[in-house]
Amino acid sequence: MPKREDLKSILIIGSGPIVIGQACEFDYSGSQALRSLREDGIETILINSNPATIMTDPSMADHVYLKPLTTKSIIEVLKKHPNIDAVLPTMGGQTALNLCIEADEKGIWEDFGVKLIGVDIEAINITEDREKFRELMGQIGVGMAPQATATSFLKGKEIAQEFGFPLVIRASYTLGGAGASIVYDPEDFDELLRRGLEASPIHEVMIDKAMMGWKEYELELLRDKNDNVVIICSIENMDPMGIHTGDSITVAPAMTLSDRTYQKMRDMAIKMMRSIGDFEGGCNVQFAVSPDEKEEIIAIEINPRVSRSSALASKATGYPIAKIAAKLAIGYSLDELDNQITKSTSALFEPTLDYVIVKIPRWNFDKFEGSDRELGLQMKAVGEVMGIGRSFQEALHKATQSLEIKRNGLGADGKGYKNYDQILNKLRHASWDRVFVIYDAIQMGIPLSRIYEITKIDMWFLKQYEELYNLEKEISSHNKIDSISRDLLLEAKQKGFADRQIAHMLGCWESEVYKKREELGIKRVYKLVDTCAAEFTAKTPYYYSTFEAEIETADGNRYVHNESIVTDKKKIVVLGSGPNRIGQGIEFDYCCVHGVLASAECGYETIMINCNPETVSTDFDTADKLYFEPVFWEHIYDIIRHEKPEGVIVQLGGQTALKLAEKLDRHGIKIIGTTYQSLDLAEDRGSFSTLLKENNIPYPEFGVAENADEALALADELDFPILVRPSYVLGGQGMKIVINKQELEETVVDLLRKIPNNKLLLDHYLDGAIEAEADAICDGENVYIIGIMEHIEPCGIHSGDSNATLPPFNLGEFVMQQIKDHTKKIALALNTVGLINIQFAIKDDMVYIIEANPRASRTVPFIAKAYKEPYVNYATKVMLGEKKITDFDFNPQLEGYAIKQPVFSFNKFPNVNKRLGPEMKSTGESILFIDSLKDDDFYNLYSRRKMYLSK
Repeated sequence: MPKREDLKSILIIGSGPIVIGQACEFDYSGSQALRSLREDGIETILINSNPATIMTDPSMADHVYLKPLTTKSIIEVLKKHPNIDAVLPTMGGQTALNLCIEADEKGIWEDFGVKLIGVDIEAINITEDREKFRELMGQIGVGMAPQATATSFLKGKEIAQEFGFPLVIRASYTLGGAGASIVYDPEDFDELLRRGLEASPIHEVMIDKAMMGWKEYELELLRDKNDNVVIICSIENMDPMGIHTGDSITVAPAMTLSDRTYQKMRDMAIKMMRSIGDFEGGCNVQFAVSPDEKEEIIAIEINPRVSRSSALASKATGYPIAKIAAKLAIGYSLDELDNQITKSTSALFEPTLDYVIVKIPRWNFDKFEGSDRELGLQMKAVGEVMGIGRSFQEALHKATQSLEIKRNGLGADGKGYKNYDQILNKLRHASWDRVFVIYDAIQMGIPLSRIYEITKIDMWFLKQYEELYNLEKEISSHNKIDSISRDLLLEAKQKGFADRQIAHMLGCWESEVYKKREELGIKRVYKLVDTCAAEFTAKTPYYYSTFEAEIETADGNRYVHNESIVTDKKKIVVLGSGPNRIGQGIEFDYCCVHGVLASAECGYETIMINCNPETVSTDFDTADKLYFEPVFWEHIYDIIRHEKPEGVIVQLGGQTALKLAEKLDRHGIKIIGTTYQSLDLAEDRGSFSTLLKENNIPYPEFGVAENADEALALADELDFPILVRPSYVLGGQGMKIVINKQELEETVVDLLRKIPNNKLLLDHYLDGAIEAEADAICDGENVYIIGIMEHIEPCGIHSGDSNATLPPFNLGEFVMQQIKDHTKKIALALNTVGLINIQFAIKDDMVYIIEANPRASRTVPFIAKAYKEPYVNYATKVMLGEKKITDFDFNPQLEGYAIKQPVFSFNKFPNVNKRLGPEMKSTGESILFIDSLKDDDFYNLYSRRKMYLSK
């Protein structure tokens, strides 16, 4: 029976601004769901306050409301659209579910005659109310860890006395493990219990006996109205119980589970999903398994919605869970839907993988000074990467190469830890670099049994590490590259070692290893992600790379099988922005997706390279071809040599893509839009200031220092306060305002220790100045300013942490004219072709230049949403030389003001200094529209503007 005829108009609730624990995986699932519903002719209405996402693009839904996620906004939307039949809340994470429950409790859905689809309230309540969930699991015979509920401090103390330590405290109805902790010592219990009760919106915690060291698994399920259930993916956490799944290294499919236990786990998951309620859609179930021969299974939790793991499972298998879940919610059954990849099998077909995927989280602890860096039950990662390989070792290496933390993979880069006590301490207290520390421990000779005893990471994974180290030892025993055999080099490549790592082992250059590989015919081949282990033909071009031994046919012909067929069309490569982090988030993914779509409109075949599993850019049908590969030189160069594109777009993928511009230029690969020389000129403060001087544009006095002595000498010329900043960094990393010589010396020494050989820039800080910024598109001859924003906070707070108002609210005509003149002059002087962002400080009616970035910026999606104009589309067509500024009919529409409001995730780091300064700390943003400056929200923001300013 096909879809329900009673559903003509559906409301989707988004997940709001990005916070730790709820990131852009919901932009991906929400975008998929919207497209899925529109395919069926259903009117879609979206409410979401995040301007940086693809989901809130006007082209995604019939009606987009960029409003705060409150019941007040829901009522406004329902009044405007009395024809809304149903609400789908499962695509917007915990935020959407919580809002949906609140609206239900207030009777809003009933008042407006709106049905709930994709989930039922009872299912949410059962899964969130741990007491009810426990009872239900008992009824269906699914084991759980001993646990009890506490709604008061006293009750919590009684439970602890009964269970003994270690214990786990989990707060009900929270996100990303907020309020959760493991308690080893009775003296810590009171404080952690209080924290958990406060974090829960209903002041309830669940206290469990800790299952420390047990193995953790997840299953992703889909169910339709006929009670058909498919298991899309099994995911194994390499880290055992005790570390939040969002902070764990995860592997798919599960590696260390016996088939008997896996079948038992499947049956339990299906039973659990059926027992919690009668609904159609996606579900994520988590289990713990004892690390012995018995493999005893207990249930941890079940989430009746798409999750972070379902985005990962979709990318791992190629099965678009959110898209299918949306179809199931409107009444289709699985056997009526096509498998989106093969188009010849149905969606009632469980994916099989002939490859391995490894996900590694990406943290940003350097932005939260004083934070507790130990990993535990509360999620702390801001993003993640995924590597695909033919073996666990290859996928692990590719994932570590994708992280962009100045490592080339596991080992073989001279950056490992060498101190025995430090290594043991890092193993005991799980840290962000644990994935590397295991390798360092093996290298030091610490036995695997000891590593297992400390970490409880399954011996199978540790042996995989040991094999990699043994291979490194074998290669390093060759003192020069010529003596290495083809078989040994091929094995190293098959296990994921980068050319840079092999060069490190052999004491030669990366280019020599590349040349040697070419000579020996060891070349990357590309394989399809096809959901069915090549059993059926795949129709979607979604690739990963690997290395294969040659196949010999009966007639003596030798070859390797490459599944990526190169067409003779004109091609454009768009470089993605890699993992999310503070300073470079989803807004660059938004830009990349629009760059791909605009290039396709210009008749190019589009090729996307990215490794972030949470995003729309890595959806299998965004670009004509997707290479799910690290944004890492060796991988990119091989793809470019294989595809031979017209050129590469680097200015949409943030600093990640921009950093590769120099190498592309050196290898004679065309950069589309602004050239590498211009990009470099803007980054090099000295040359840029010379350019400003030649154009009579004022800038704060500055100097460049390479050591503390030079910095102290400069201080005499510049006058305090001084802003100190390193070159070529992201999100203001390492920037500080200092007010005397002692502070200056400490800051310079500390920065050069963290970032050796960096040039430091010292500016005279314009105290009390107003900060503004402009984004513009330039075609080399004309400049069109797409938006000028004034920051509510003073100069000195990073632009990403400021409330930015569009248009400005307090700048006179004289100042505005200077901003316009400077923007146009700089864009032309830098020979910009495409986007440029310029930041200004305004003091005594003089406009000074802080910096210029000839690339897409964080604010471009915000301006596009505020003015309802597709600026990235226009900019891409300019970069490609297809259009000039004069060809566009610009028609910005905004009544009143739009304010970009930063959102912080400080609640994940209770002890951190929350003051703001020149280093960015916000994880996401929302957009607020106001009619006038008399609005209470604006008044509140303006009155607090200097409160958090710090050094």
